[in-house]
Amino acid sequence: MAALNGAVENGQPDRKAVPPPLPRPLRSLEVKYTKIFINNEWHESTSGKKFPTYNPSTLEKICDIEEGDKPDVDNAVEAAKAAFQRGSPWRQMDALSRGRLLHKLADLLERDRVILATLETMDTGKPFLQAYFIDLEGCIKTLRYYAGWADKIQGRTIPVDENFVCFTRHEPMGVCGAITPWNFPLLMLVWKMAPALCCGNTLVIKPAEQTPLTSLYIGSLIKEVGFPPGVVNIVPGYGPTAGAAISTHHSIDKIAFTGSTKVGKLIKEAASKSNLKRVTLELGGKNPCIVCADADLDLAVECAHQGVFFNQGQCCTAASRVFVEEQIYPEFVKRSVEYAKKRLVGDPFDARTEQGPQIDQKQFDKILELIESGKKEGAKLECGGLAIEDRGLFIKPTVFSEVTDNMRIAKEEIFGPVQPIMKFKSIEEVIRRANSTEYGLTAAVFTKNLDRALTLASALQSGTVWINCYNALYAQAPFGGFKMSGNGRELGEYALAEYTEVKTVTIKLSQKSP
Repeated sequence: MAALNGAVENGQPDRKAVPPPLPRPLRSLEVKYTKIFINNEWHESTSGKKFPTYNPSTLEKICDIEEGDKPDVDNAVEAAKAAFQRGSPWRQMDALSRGRLLHKLADLLERDRVILATLETMDTGKPFLQAYFIDLEGCIKTLRYYAGWADKIQGRTIPVDENFVCFTRHEPMGVCGAITPWNFPLLMLVWKMAPALCCGNTLVIKPAEQTPLTSLYIGSLIKEVGFPPGVVNIVPGYGPTAGAAISTHHSIDKIAFTGSTKVGKLIKEAASKSNLKRVTLELGGKNPCIVCADADLDLAVECAHQGVFFNQGQCCTAASRVFVEEQIYPEFVKRSVEYAKKRLVGDPFDARTEQGPQIDQKQFDKILELIESGKKEGAKLECGGLAIEDRGLFIKPTVFSEVTDNMRIAKEEIFGPVQPIMKFKSIEEVIRRANSTEYGLTAAVFTKNLDRALTLASALQSGTVWINCYNALYAQAPFGGFKMSGNGRELGEYALAEYTEVKTVTIKLSQKSP
């Protein structure tokens, strides 16, 4: 019997063991990497321009970043093309060695975990311990998962006519573009980079202009690990310039984007007007969280709370439409308000903090405007609803009850710490209402009834359905959306198909006797 934790002699955990101390952020960390990363070298922008990145907690400028534009993207694509040419060190590398490089990259993320979590907190405002234990943990596990896949990507032998042999090869696509968001900068980068490199592609990456620091740090690790020059290139810059250059580039074979549905549409349009590059999109969500009367109420309240308030509410998976069966509605609202009032908002480097600031003034203003719309349209404000005075971009955890489907807070993606709670009477009613949205990213169901759980899981138009849990994401399980929440899948074996082309090879056998 294997030990859970500690003593191996009898298979029981060592209850006297002292838990390891919590990691501590590096509050005076110096930012080392601010330039464009091409061909394993650091470059200034062709235009000479730079742009600032700010700490949303203090509103102070962290540093200036080289501002990439179309000429810089062109240089990065040329480097990626050269690295993908037949006979290059990358193309000659066997699959097992590609996997080893990904494992080594995961090792360096383990080594520099505190540095990366500190940079992520500086740039995004998310609590340091969440960055360390959730974002970095997810990055490391994703890299190791795809490291294991590198030498297991196989085609099939297909029976055809007697005198023919037919088989398929799964080949890398070529140069892949990746445009990543500001809410999970490093994690979303790894979700794209790991399967792309596992399959043998090369990459041109544009991190969100609000949060470029961890992506650029990854460039230093790519070089240290020993990836050949040109395999991974990172061009910080703005969406309408550097991002548009990637989307329209005729030498980029595939693009992966995580962000808003509005920008996703622009990327898909640009891809179709250029070279019909393949597109993977992970976009917005207005996700239903359905709580049935027979649910474990404590579990449902806690999961719904974490589901909407995690990462300051800035999650595409946020549980931003909570449907509660009418018999338990008053008690659910009461407990949800208690949770929200206890949520600690403050300095994200403080170990006690659960909620940091919103990412920037634009997002902050949008959230407060939607909160005001909820008040005006007749929802009952149970708690919060205001910014925290003298604290910059911090918003109090907000709960609305008596929300109806026609209200803006029930229809629009808020992307902030706001929990709208609605009531329902029947399963058929809640299925209809849950599906009455243009989005279809995730959904959750809380019930002890297996038939009801499976009925809802089948009926809900979402790429992921969680039963009695929330935000249960794993590197092994595919993630993506229905409808306008996106195209394609990230994570799991399914993501390999997004980064490979299938080639059919058919051979006519000789009719002569051997």
